[in-house]
Amino acid sequence: MGDVATIFKIYTETGKETEVRDSIIKTLKPKSIQLEDVAFGIKVIKVMFVHTDEEGSTAIEEKLKAVKDVTEVEVADQTLL
Repeated sequence: MGDVATIFKIYTETGKETEVRDSIIKTLKPKSIQLEDVAFGIKVIKVMFVHTDEEGSTAIEEKLKAVKDVTEVEVADQTLL
């Protein structure tokens, strides 16, 4: 099977975006990560992981949901590489 790139949008408790981003970088080692302004001071963390098609993105999503101060995780985009 091929490799898959999955981009997740992660919503956090207000003001905790930087702490959550740092925790994700340290524990999950994403391919890329960035903070993005949404509106009215709300920020979302966009994070990309590259994994095999067989692994799927569900396990990564569960690990992201388990990070302290994460309130919501959604798959923003997914594509074969």
